[in-house]
Amino acid sequence: MKKILVLALTLAATALPLTVSANEPGFGFVRVEAGNSKFGGDADGDDSSFSIRGGYYFSPNWAVEGFYTQYGDDESDGIDTKVNGFGVGVTAKKNFGNDDLGFYLGGRAGIVNAKVEVDTFLGNDDDTDLRPYVGVGVGYDFSPNFGLGLNYDYTKVKPELFGTDFDVKVTTWTLSAEYRF
Repeated sequence: MKKILVLALTLAATALPLTVSANEPGFGFVRVEAGNSKFGGDADGDDSSFSIRGGYYFSPNWAVEGFYTQYGDDESDGIDTKVNGFGVGVTAKKNFGNDDLGFYLGGRAGIVNAKVEVDTFLGNDDDTDLRPYVGVGVGYDFSPNFGLGLNYDYTKVKPELFGTDFDVKVTTWTLSAEYRF
């Protein structure tokens, strides 16, 4: 994960001299998100989440994105659950300021291939599952290249663990920093 972060920051730093209009079509973006995930109900543990996302604006308000997310490690009733995933989707964003700067509302949807790992007193098991995700966000674009946001994402993963089908609802709140190039 540290290698992915170093790569993303290196790519963003090499693009610093470039200037673009916020959300202008034909430009890419890199977004880093950090926050908190819950795997259904109240649970204890290190449920800190981290995500690296990148994409391309093909119109002023629409982009495609790809991402990796480490949803965290949640512990409840002697069950340790870890969830991470790779995904692709579309994002929408509407700025309310002049020159497409200032406050914005956003949304995203797509599919995530999530891996769920469970460790219990009975042993451990893992499974991957391809499911849809949705999310919304609000934020502020400070310049044509940089903005900060608050995001909420939801997905429901259905892995087969220990021979039984499970429903794992994953809700995530994150703060994000986006660089457009």
